[in-house]
This record gives sequence, C-alpha cells and structure tokens, in this order.
Amino acid sequence: MLKDKAVESLGQQSLLLPAWITVALNANDRLKLLITLLQSAKQHAFTPEAKVLDWGKDFRSAGFVELDWVKDFATSAYLEDETLIVSNQETFFENLQENLSLMARPVIELGDTGNEDLCARCEIWHSHLKKFSISEGISNTTITALTHGDRKQNDSFHLLVMDLHKRINAIASTISTENIAGAHAWHVLPEDHARIEAFMHGLQRTAALKFSHPGLDTAATRDEQRLLIQNDIGTNDAHVLVIEVRDKQIELTYSELHKGRFEFFKAMLEKLNFDWQVFEPVTTADLNAGKPYHVGKATYLANTETDLLQALQMVGSRIVFVIDWNRARKRLQHFVSKKIAIKLLTQGAEDEYGHMAWLLAGGEKLVYQTMQSVASDAFRIGDRLDEVCGEHAAELFLEELMRMCSAMLLDQQPTSLIADEARMLLVHVLRKRSFEFDLLADHAAYCHALSQLLAQCLETSTTQTADAYKVITDQAKEWEHAADHLLTEARQRAERQPRWQPVVHLLSQSDDVADTLEESIFILSMLSNAPLHSIPPEVNAVLARLVQTTQAAIQDYVKAIQIARDITSDGTSQDTDAFLKVLWQMLRAERHCDELYREARLLIVNHLHDQPVAFGLTSDLAGAIESASDALLSVGHQLRKMVFEKNAVTL
Repeated sequence: MLKDKAVESLGQQSLLLPAWITVALNANDRLKLLITLLQSAKQHAFTPEAKVLDWGKDFRSAGFVELDWVKDFATSAYLEDETLIVSNQETFFENLQENLSLMARPVIELGDTGNEDLCARCEIWHSHLKKFSISEGISNTTITALTHGDRKQNDSFHLLVMDLHKRINAIASTISTENIAGAHAWHVLPEDHARIEAFMHGLQRTAALKFSHPGLDTAATRDEQRLLIQNDIGTNDAHVLVIEVRDKQIELTYSELHKGRFEFFKAMLEKLNFDWQVFEPVTTADLNAGKPYHVGKATYLANTETDLLQALQMVGSRIVFVIDWNRARKRLQHFVSKKIAIKLLTQGAEDEYGHMAWLLAGGEKLVYQTMQSVASDAFRIGDRLDEVCGEHAAELFLEELMRMCSAMLLDQQPTSLIADEARMLLVHVLRKRSFEFDLLADHAAYCHALSQLLAQCLETSTTQTADAYKVITDQAKEWEHAADHLLTEARQRAERQPRWQPVVHLLSQSDDVADTLEESIFILSMLSNAPLHSIPPEVNAVLARLVQTTQAAIQDYVKAIQIARDITSDGTSQDTDAFLKVLWQMLRAERHCDELYREARLLIVNHLHDQPVAFGLTSDLAGAIESASDALLSVGHQLRKMVFEKNAVTL
C-alpha cells in the first residue's frame, strides 16, 4: 500500500497537506506553461512566419510524461474564420483538467469555510474545460476566458489559478512541518537546513527595509534531487521568484511585469556572478492587461559549499530592493532623469538603505514640500530639482535624503522630524549649489576653444587653403551657436527665477567674447585667400600676440569660475584672495591688449596703406580681437559682483 493511501486510511488527511502542496505548486507551474503554449499557438496562427519556441525541454522539466503532442500543438495551429484550430486539442484540455485537480486538492480537501467560492469555481471550470475539449476548435472568446487577467471582467481560468496559488501559499504557511530561520519548510533533508538558513539570513538582513509593506514570505521543500525555495516578493501576481538548489548549483527563475525592474534585479545578480538566460516577453491583450511578461533564469555554479551558502545569502538580501521599485523610480523622475533615478535606486541597494523609507516618509511630496519651505525665491511650482540645483547636486541631495529616511524610520523617528532634517539638508545643498557656474564654465570653454582656433589660424594663415578655411569657419560658427544656446537657456530660467538675472547679464557679456572671436576667424579667412592671400608678417605677429593675451585672459576667466564655486559666505580668505588675484590678471591682460591694439594699428597703416580692402579688413580684425578683451574685462567685473553679492561679501 502506498504511504499516502495508508495515511489517508487512518483518517489523518491533514498529514498529507505538505505533499499535496508540493504537488499543487508543481501543477501550478504546469498550468501556467499550458496557458503559455496556447498563447504561442495563437500567435503562430496570426503570424505563421514567426519562429515558434521549442517547448519540449520546458514541458519535460515541468514533469509532463507525454510530450509528443506538445511539439505540433503550436506549430500546426491556424485560423479558420476567427477560430483557432490546433492538433491534440482534447489532450490539451485533459491536461488542464488533470492539473487543475492536482492544484485544487489541498484547498478542497482542507474543507475550510473560506474555500467554498474557490471550490465552486473549480467545479465550474472543470465543466467548461470538458466542453472546450470536444468543441470544434478554440474560439477567441474561449481563449480570452482561459487567459485574461482582468478582474473587472468575468472570471477566467487564469484568475482561478492565481487565486488557488495564493490560497495554497497561505495554507503552506500554516501547516509547514518545520520553521527554518523563518521559512515555512517541509519534506526537507538535514543537509538542506544550512542552505535554507543562509538564504533566510540574507533575507532577514535587509527585510526590515520593506517596513509595513507585505511580502517576503518564504516556503521551502524538496522535490527529489533538488531543494526548492519560493519567495513571495509582494502583491503582484506575476512577480515570482523560485530558487532551485541541486548539488552546488543555484538556478533562479524570476518573472516580472516591469522590464525596468527586471533589468534592475538582473543587474544585481550579475554582480554576484550569476549568468542569465532571458526569454522573449510575450504581450497579448488577454493577459495582464496587455503588459509584457518578462521571465529569466539565472544560474550560479559554486566551487565550494561556502561559496554556495554565500550566494544564497546574497540573493536573499537583494529581494527587498525590488519591492515597489517601479513606484520609487517614477517618483524620483519628478526631480532627476530616469538614468539618475535608477542610479539612486542601485546605490540604495548596494549600501542597503533602500527606497521604501523615502516613499513612506512622503516620497515626492516630501521633496516638493522641502523645496517650497526652504526657498520660495529659488523654487517655483513645477520646477525640477536638477534644473535648479544641477544634476549632480540633486542626485547627492536625493541620495542623502533616502539614506536619512531609512535610518530615521528604522529608529522609529516621526516623519515630522524627517521633514525638518530634509529642509536642513536642502539648505546645505543650496549653499553649495554651482549649477550657474556649470553654465558659465561651459560657455567659457567655447570662448577658449574659439581663441585657440583663431591663434592656430594666425599661425598657419599662409598655408591654409580655401577649403580648409571653410571647415574652420563652420566649426567656429557651430561653437558660437552652442554658446548662444547656453545664454538662451539662462534667459529661460530667468523668466521663472529672478535669481538667474545676474547670470544672464554675465553670460550676455561673455557671449560678446564668443561673437567677436567667431567674427575674427571669419575675417581672417577672407584675408588669407585670393585675392588678398595673406597678412604682412609684421602685422600677423602683433595680432598673434594680441590673440595670445586675450586667450590668457580667457584662461584666467575659467580659473575664476572654478574658484568662485568654492567661495561661500563662510569660506576662507585664501579663496577670496585667489579669486581677486585672477580677476586682477584679467584686468592687466585687457590693458596689455590696448597697447597691442595700438601697435597693430600703426603697423597696419605702415604696411597696408596702399591696399584699401586689406587695410579695412585687417583693422576690423584687430578691433574685433581687442573688443573681445574689453568684453572679458566686463565679464570679470560682473563675475566679481555676482559672487560677492551671492555670498554677502562687502565689496
């Protein structure tokens, strides 16, 4: 007599529940695989040219004995009017009925009061499946009834399977024969304990970071040669994690609706040296409201038992960071780019403070309220944090805020205190903000590039061809347009934020430098080609010195911007002294340019008095370069005023 029959004959059916649950969970996997096979057949019928996956290996792994019918089920499918015609239709529905019976058995046999509805639905679906098996083909209505996941519609076979799965997990948590470090376990071997404990130690190390959010319940059992560990990640029906441990190999199957979260979890395990096999997502209107369903398998082969236990522990510690991941990413994107939002969530996982505390403390509302309470003149409704503070400063603020929320909520601090700390943190960030200086530095870089190009042109003016100058002038125009764009960006900000007005004024003067340098390059291209050919060497030499002096002043301007970033109201006098020294060098450069300009004018008269066109263009060139030095002097004065006013330094 079989052991389960012997136990049943004693009237102790509850002792069979662990075995029934193991069988039911396996049946759940087979039912989902059968539904996927039906969808594959439907897809092939609509697009016969598309490649059909070989389902044989998956069905064999899931425990199906008869496999001959599986091979042709999808590949031979076709449409007749709107009805799907498949081979082995009766076998398909018989498998659905058989596995539904196996899956429903622990629910039916337990006979709890709360199970009547599920039992009644099972009876109804057994009747439906029997009718479907003998009908001529499978109608679109039948496919929808089998596969849809929308609870607003009528009941579906897919919904029944999901509800049975939830109920079975709940039963498993009450009848487990062992509790191993918090995992509900049954039918496990003594050597499985250390492996389950390793997984649970990792899980419990970070589990507190989910706070009150449901999820992370773990069940473990043995299926012949493999240890199975399943974790209930959260409330999403498609969010499932199953771990198989066989010998020294871990094989993890992960299913997920959101591609971004799937990639996030995949990346975390890749850092642990797991190899991934990712399957193509299937998208149908009848499943999960048309959202793509992503499935992947990750494999880890350990060298030693210690390595295996360490890998299990690390996997367990990562799971909490995918709970509400997508919600956190969307809310972070109110303030920073998607790339930075994912980077913040990745950092939260690596440093193990997570994102749930930030969400519980208010999430985006906490940040918006902090922005408004700290500086209404700096922030307006609708402003992005990265646009006001700069991308780097916004990233640092949000990272520190998320870290702080986690520490304070774990310490059971009130959210009102978190709000106060958030304000202090943002005040500190605003004092150090340098986004304006990023814009100034970018603009100064274009001015420096233009001055370098002009210097190179003067050095090689006698050897450049007309085609070469065409390339040079096009490059100069491109850089000048890019500099103009930065000024336009500052003006747009100033329309919303008055504090940007000094930046606009400064960039307007700096833009005069870029304009005159670009104009100088254009004039030089005219002078260096037919019919003028070149500038006299004596004139060219003094113009080169004029450009070099202007270029040195631009380099000092770049230095001044960098020093200005670090000057604060409580900064050192050394910073201020260095800043003023560089500005003084810019003043001296402007005076030297005045002298060189006069020298150039005298040489132009001496060498080009009998060439009116060359005389005029060369004079224009010298004047444009000297105008750039004049504009730089104004830029230096404006930068000094802006920095000192910002930091309340007495002029």
